[in-house]
Amino acid sequence: MPFSIAIAGKGGTGKTTLAGMLIKYLVKKGKTPVLAVDADPNANLNEVLGLEVDDTLGNAREEMKKAIVPTGMTKDVFMSMKLEQAIVEDEGYDLVVMGQPEGPGCYCAANTLLTGFLERLTDNYPYLVIDNEAGMEHISRLTTRNVDILLVVSDTSRRGLLAASRISALANDLNIGVGKCYLVINQIKEAPADAILKMIAKDGLNLAGTIPDDHAIYEFDLNGRPTIEMPEDSEAVQAAFEIFEKIIK
Repeated sequence: MPFSIAIAGKGGTGKTTLAGMLIKYLVKKGKTPVLAVDADPNANLNEVLGLEVDDTLGNAREEMKKAIVPTGMTKDVFMSMKLEQAIVEDEGYDLVVMGQPEGPGCYCAANTLLTGFLERLTDNYPYLVIDNEAGMEHISRLTTRNVDILLVVSDTSRRGLLAASRISALANDLNIGVGKCYLVINQIKEAPADAILKMIAKDGLNLAGTIPDDHAIYEFDLNGRPTIEMPEDSEAVQAAFEIFEKIIK
């Protein structure tokens, strides 16, 4: 069973960039191979990693539901083949993109097969990183693995922190077995104000650390460069690595 780390947060807080930094950290520490799962319908983890994605698991689910299975091939073999085609490999880690949510109609059979294949796939990796959307439905619906660490990412805004609090509460309500939940405050320009710290304490959030607003991230994004290639001496990468060093054993 892999050590699994899920990342969630309000849009615009930099959770996908943080997921890329986490993969960078795990590879640097030799905690490989890593399976990265992009479970956000607005999938862009591949851009952070600098990888091209040709297929998604959502496409496989759609094709199976519509019975687009080659003659003479069972659904099990078809789904296994599509899963292998959806894996993008790189040095130290592989990426799988879940794809868009399903459309109308029953996906029970396809989801059941997909869940089984994902479970078998994850057994090949000691570390699993899931870049999730704000809700935790993808994890609860498509995998049965426990989540060892849930990283909830927020900026310093009240809305961001309220969203983080809701995500943390939702994770406790869902049957995903969260081991530890940590808050990461991203894109800070100064130390968190007392009002923010009081809000965090009131909501029972465990602050793992803060990451500064690093202009280098903006420059990489502007120039279309994968942020996983950011140098380790950048302020944001250093701060993220310090957080990971503290919470990942």
